[in-house]
Amino acid sequence: MLEFNTRLLKRIHPGILSLLSGILLFAAWPISPLTFLIFIAFIPLLWMEMQGIKRRNFFLWIYFAMLFWNVSTTWWIINSTLPGAIGAFLANSLLMCIPWIGYYNVKRRLGVAAGYFSFIFFWLTFEYIHLNWELSWPWLTLGNVFSTHPNWIQWYEYTGTSGGSLWVLGINFLLLMLIQKKLREKRWSVRTISFLLGTLLLPLAVSYFGSEFIFDKRGAGNVVVVQPNIDPYKKFQAGEERWQIQNLIDLSNSKIDKYTTLVVWPETAIPLPIEEDSVKRHPFLQPVRDFLKQHPQIVLLSGIEGFRFFDKDHQTKYTQRYSVNDLYYEAYNTAALFDSTRVQLYHKSRLVPGVETLPSFLKFLDSWFEQFGGTTGGYARQNERTVLVADNSQNKIAPAICYESIYGEFMSKFIKNGANVICVITNDGWWGKTPGYLQHQSYARLRAIETRCWVIRSANTGISCFIDRNGKDIQSLPWDVAGALKQAVPINDAHSTFFVRHGDLISKIAIALAIMMIIWDIFAVVKSRTYGKKPAVSK
Repeated sequence: MLEFNTRLLKRIHPGILSLLSGILLFAAWPISPLTFLIFIAFIPLLWMEMQGIKRRNFFLWIYFAMLFWNVSTTWWIINSTLPGAIGAFLANSLLMCIPWIGYYNVKRRLGVAAGYFSFIFFWLTFEYIHLNWELSWPWLTLGNVFSTHPNWIQWYEYTGTSGGSLWVLGINFLLLMLIQKKLREKRWSVRTISFLLGTLLLPLAVSYFGSEFIFDKRGAGNVVVVQPNIDPYKKFQAGEERWQIQNLIDLSNSKIDKYTTLVVWPETAIPLPIEEDSVKRHPFLQPVRDFLKQHPQIVLLSGIEGFRFFDKDHQTKYTQRYSVNDLYYEAYNTAALFDSTRVQLYHKSRLVPGVETLPSFLKFLDSWFEQFGGTTGGYARQNERTVLVADNSQNKIAPAICYESIYGEFMSKFIKNGANVICVITNDGWWGKTPGYLQHQSYARLRAIETRCWVIRSANTGISCFIDRNGKDIQSLPWDVAGALKQAVPINDAHSTFFVRHGDLISKIAIALAIMMIIWDIFAVVKSRTYGKKPAVSK
């Protein structure tokens, strides 16, 4: 029987297993309805490792699977920048191989059980680091896969997306062990099947019956969201600015009533660079000021392109030289909250690598990025999670500018600072009519569940929508349509979730365990070299 199983393991070519995993990961990813395939997507790669494949070949086939997954699910970023997209595909796939190589080494030195646990710890550590370093691109965080099924994951208010990643990894390994047991013993015990089903179904049961579904019953002031549907490649053409502003005002007026408290326009809705110290008196913004005087009960949240000048003595790490003299400036992707008396500003903090910022360790590529339409100096960012609060409104806004809305723990810090509603302003038109804008919109549901706050989303070309505290889309505007939405959005200042209060505990525990596993592995290597004993090899 053992000989038969060994032959069976070696019969399947690694290339087939690698391609199969890539296809399953792609087929499971939003916006596909085949989400359940994520629970078996890693099994072909784990099976490949069991065949006793050499480390170099294992790395190459893992890289192929990760590259297939990256390209097939995020190919649409080529519509924004081709060189940047190619770099993202290659680099992200390479980074995803790190947990696999760690798993390969640990399993051979410390045994099967240690190997399985190490992969879970290493993968969760990789995802957390990839959320928080300069080259961050967490689009394919495993926990994001359930964004189209918010009724499965109401428990994200405790765990965040790392809980979903842990669920996916755990089921893959349990199924692998079940298959191994079947091959060894030609039977499945009731105990083993019960444990697997419990692990799979318990999170679903908790989501359906154990989590707190919030039902908003009391009335509230309404919010108007505007979707102007301006071609992003024509948005900044000279001569179109005043028409665009008037179009935003007209769309807003079509929905505003006496109960409206907040109007939301998308990212860079005001299509002209504005010196931020002159926002309140800039002549171009006079129609906006007149609009607010006409509706004194409302506040307006809008994206703008902001900048500030600095002299030579007040430079920061983000300043860029303006001219041959000693004048410098910082550029910002800004969310501005206007009311009748003042303007509050928030500068985008999570910038898109290669497009809006260049990591410090890649500064030597400045000229290459600039040549192909990327950034050199890029935008300046701010470190504080600034809540935007207007005197004449109950809304305490957590502003998320585009890419920032995919960061769970990052957004939760706004709520911890007192925000009671999340406003996502974005311009997804760069990607065209592709899965990209649909994935981006679906990820916003996760932020609603994690924080139990309503999400108000204004997207230039779509999808603009309202999402309630349970991650359910209440109403939305489709892609490539100009219009406006109006929705009563209840205010709840009292509610604070476990995830908001404590952050991503699962990832932090996984990091500690990953460090311990690495130390254990190093100790095993040192011990084997000292005493001349080879570490145990497990297949």
